[in-house]
Amino acid sequence: MITPLRSRPLPVPSSTTTTAAPLRAPQPAPLAERVVDHGAIARNVSRLLAASGRPVMAVVKADAFGHGATAVARTALDAGATWLGVATIDEALALRASGIRAPVFAWLVDPWCHLAAAIEHSITLSCANLETLLAIESAASAAGLPVDVHLEIDTGMARGGASPATWDDLCYVAARVERARVVRVTGVWSHLAQAALPGHTGVADAAEAFTHAIAVARAAGLAPTELHLANSAAALAHPLAGFTMVRTGAAVYGIETVEGRRFGLEPALRLTSRVTQLRTVPAGTGVGYLHRFRTRADATLALVPVGYGDGVPRELCDGGWVSIDDRPFAVRGTVSMDQLVVEVERTVALGAEVVLLGSAANGEPTVQDWAALTNTIPHDILTGLGQRAVLRHLPARPTTDDERPR
Repeated sequence: MITPLRSRPLPVPSSTTTTAAPLRAPQPAPLAERVVDHGAIARNVSRLLAASGRPVMAVVKADAFGHGATAVARTALDAGATWLGVATIDEALALRASGIRAPVFAWLVDPWCHLAAAIEHSITLSCANLETLLAIESAASAAGLPVDVHLEIDTGMARGGASPATWDDLCYVAARVERARVVRVTGVWSHLAQAALPGHTGVADAAEAFTHAIAVARAAGLAPTELHLANSAAALAHPLAGFTMVRTGAAVYGIETVEGRRFGLEPALRLTSRVTQLRTVPAGTGVGYLHRFRTRADATLALVPVGYGDGVPRELCDGGWVSIDDRPFAVRGTVSMDQLVVEVERTVALGAEVVLLGSAANGEPTVQDWAALTNTIPHDILTGLGQRAVLRHLPARPTTDDERPR
C-alpha cells in the first residue's frame, strides 16, 4: 500500500550530512528585451543625409517602428535630421509632451482629429481635401493661432492625397484661406509607390506629376517651401525625387528597402531573451502543439520565453533559428503565444542569451530573414513586436563636426 504523501515522515538529516552552501540569487532581468543601438540610428541618418544631399525628415511613427519614438527622435535630431514625421496627431503631441520642439509633421488628419491641440502645439498638418482644410481653418481661427499646412497630392499611389482632378480647387481655396492669415501653406508632399524597384519608371512619373502639382500650387498664389516626395528608397536610390527634403522611415532603423541593393545601413534593434529550461529527450519526441516536429535522434531542447504574443511569427517553426553563444540553432515545433523551443547542443547553459533578431554581420537572424520566412516586409515585423519585451537603449557616441555629412 502506498503511504499518503502528507502522512509520510520527513527525512531527518544525520549528523554527518554536509549542508550545501545556499545558492546566490541571480540579479532580476526581463525575460525579453528590445535593445536599441542609437549609434546605428545616428549613423543611418548620417548616411541618408550624405546619400540624398537633402535635409532629412526622420519618421518616428508607430513608436519609431517599435524602437521608442521619443528616444529615437532625439537621436535622429542630434545626428542632423531637421524634421520629425508621424502618422497621427496623438503621436505628434506625445513628442511635444516629451519636450521635443523640432518641426513635427502629421499626415493622418481629418476634420474629426484633435485639431485644436495640434495647432496649440505647433504641429504641421497634412491636408488632402477641402473638408479638412476648412476644418483646420475653423480650428485655427477659434484658437487665434496660425497653423502650417502641407497639401498632399496623389502622384500615382491611389491612397492618400488629393486626386489630380481635385488638386486645382484645393490649391485655389487654400490660397483664399491663406489670406485670412491663420492657415499657412508651407509645403506640398506626396508618396511613392515603386521606389523600391531600381529603374522603375514609376518614380520618374511620380516626380513629374509632383513637379506639375507644385506649379499649380504656385499659380494659385501659394508659395510652399517644403517639398517632399522621396521615401527611404528614393532618398538612397533616386536623387531626382529629393526636391527640398526627404522623408525617411525604414532606413533610419537599418532596413534596406531598395530591391537587390545595399547601402550600408545598420539594424538598430536586437530582440533577445534567454534559456529558461533545458531537457534531454529521446528520438521521436513530439515538440509543441500538434507535434508538428519530432526529434530525429536524442536531442537537447531549450525553452525560450517568447512567442507570437511578443511578435515572434508562428511560421518560425519552419526554417526559423536563433543565435546562442554565437551559434545558430533551429526552432523546433509550433511557436506558442509565450514560448518557443530550440534544439541546442549540450554545452548550452541555463540562462544563456538567445538572440532572436540582430545583425547579419554578427551571424544573427535579421528582420529580413523573418520577413522572407513569413512573406511580409521588415516594417511589419518591427512594428509587430510586443510590449512585453522591455526596451533598453544603448546611447550613441556624440558625432564630431568632422564626422557630420557636408
